[in-house]
Amino acid sequence: MKVICYGDSNTYGYDPRSWLGGRYGPENRWVDILAGKTGWEIQNRGQNGREIPRQPVSCPADTGLLVVMLGTNDLLQGCTPAAAAGRMEGFLTGLDLERDRILLVAPPPVTFGEWVQDQRLVDASKEFARRCRDLAARLGVRFADAGAWGVTLAYDGVHFTEQGHRAFAAGLYKEVFR
Repeated sequence: MKVICYGDSNTYGYDPRSWLGGRYGPENRWVDILAGKTGWEIQNRGQNGREIPRQPVSCPADTGLLVVMLGTNDLLQGCTPAAAAGRMEGFLTGLDLERDRILLVAPPPVTFGEWVQDQRLVDASKEFARRCRDLAARLGVRFADAGAWGVTLAYDGVHFTEQGHRAFAAGLYKEVFR
């Protein structure tokens, strides 16, 4: 199956200990772990700093699954959970892909750390996950909540640790194959 993983730095595999956008090795990036476990052809379209796009992206016609995990950067830039969910709705409804081939993943909630100094941001990330669940149900797309997978975050409170990437890959695998 051909899969596209569209997201931000946590999809890209950003290593917060690195300089200038360095990545974890493939053995510690959830996208690569999932590819190894499934044998799927997976395209990593993660990008550091990516917010929810204002317009849709193109997907090849033979895309079997589009995994979308975005929203954390929107919240970090001051967007409310309601506004971020509105952006996500606009993005998802503009995709030229059958709804059952879209999997919306709510990012794990942020935690206190270098980048997260305010309880309101932690609460906003939890609210955004609830709004994503409601949005997925309303649009008829698949949904997964990464907040339930025990994903550990680094010192910054935002980026996955290597163990977090492994937990995310395991959680996503179970979600896709249940």
